[in-house]
Amino acid sequence: MNAKTLVDALRGGRVVVAGAGVAGTGVARMLAALDATVTVVDDNAEAGGRLAGETGATLASTDQACADGFLETFDLVVTSPGWRPDSAVLVAAADAGVTVIGDIEAAWLADQAGLFGAPRTWLAVTGTNGKTTTTAMLEAILTADGRSTLAVGNIGTPPGEALLADPPVEMLSAEVSSFQLHWAPGFAPDAGCVLNLAEDHLDWHGSFDNYAADKLRVLTGDVAVLAADDPEVTSRATGGRWAYTVGDPADVDPTVCPDLLRVTGVRDGRLVDLDTTTGSVTDLGSAGGISPPGPAGVADAAAAAALARSAGVAAGSVASALSSFTVQAHRGQTVAETDGVRWIDNSKATNPHAALAALQGMEGVVWVAGGQLKGAEVDDLVKAVAPTLRAAVLLGVDRGIIAESLADGAPDVPVTVVDSTDPEDAMRLAVEAARGHARPGDAVVLAPAAASLDMYRGMSQRGDLFAAAACATDTEGGDER
Repeated sequence: MNAKTLVDALRGGRVVVAGAGVAGTGVARMLAALDATVTVVDDNAEAGGRLAGETGATLASTDQACADGFLETFDLVVTSPGWRPDSAVLVAAADAGVTVIGDIEAAWLADQAGLFGAPRTWLAVTGTNGKTTTTAMLEAILTADGRSTLAVGNIGTPPGEALLADPPVEMLSAEVSSFQLHWAPGFAPDAGCVLNLAEDHLDWHGSFDNYAADKLRVLTGDVAVLAADDPEVTSRATGGRWAYTVGDPADVDPTVCPDLLRVTGVRDGRLVDLDTTTGSVTDLGSAGGISPPGPAGVADAAAAAALARSAGVAAGSVASALSSFTVQAHRGQTVAETDGVRWIDNSKATNPHAALAALQGMEGVVWVAGGQLKGAEVDDLVKAVAPTLRAAVLLGVDRGIIAESLADGAPDVPVTVVDSTDPEDAMRLAVEAARGHARPGDAVVLAPAAASLDMYRGMSQRGDLFAAAACATDTEGGDER
């Protein structure tokens, strides 16, 4: 299907919406406004029925959707990002010759076609880690500049629903996942950025190359913002007019990032833009007070600043927004400061790459880690962070794997292993042990490098229990090994 045919299907066609969750709800509401005939497919009858009742759609189960002849009567399937390519409905759609796109692609096509007024400016962020913080920073910068904007995609408002905003918004700060980009072959935002690339979701994409290729779709618009410090990004990206770095922008290797017009980076403790054609430098404010602190936070801020500046945002708006920006919970948030020790909740660091970003640039770290590694290797992470560690406290189902890696790669680092599998008790013991290791000036950092579902309802509960225990009084710790 070409873009015009897809738009015709969205506007008054027969469309299946796969999934009645947040993404599917946004799509169904957008399609209802376009007078499409919609069938919502979801085996959760309560959620699907509620959405169907709200939008006038009909509801079908997976079995009904996969029945012979069912999908052939539809023009298009719009899938929620949580649905894998091998989901029965999506496989059946492919067999029936029905095009499948995702929520980002559907909203972008409708917007570009002018179905909801003048097209918005799309500034898109993806990457293995840092997406939410960067997108939130970008939204704050645009707001400070007086632009009407919404954060959409994986954060905030579903993109289709954002098109229904009254009054209309001018700009969309879009956090887009690899799942969403997989189903968005035509998506070409006005500016896009890939923050970093590391192995993730390989069971979904099939290989790292496939995962990276889906991520890089965000760079197909007018401006591609490259992460100059990430060789996986620079080696795979085929274009780019802007770049960002946590170092001096003048030090970016032109052979790695050729034909750059602008580079955002840090010089003498200040966030700056370098115009590579004239050599002029624009000050964007202090890098010292950026939240979250450390190289990862500065990198996110530089990426957000580069995207905003590519859209014409004033330098003063960047400085103003970043100086007052507060990181969202579980993403490097300082949750307590007691006896000269900072307690930092980075429960969102659910893989080794994210944990490395959380710990880089710090000294005197008591590292709280563990959970479900899901086969991820931690040896490289341990070797990279070993010089910064005061101690490590481990919990969760794969605590033993991390303990073995620390014994091999950081034998001088004291390690406490918490064996309790009760979520509250385990975190309480971990925090008590960390308190015993920490000295004034240190930071206790929850950066698990692992998923949370072995003991917790999710990474939010894990972080909340860490924060609560960090604010509690001193008591006795766990078992040192």
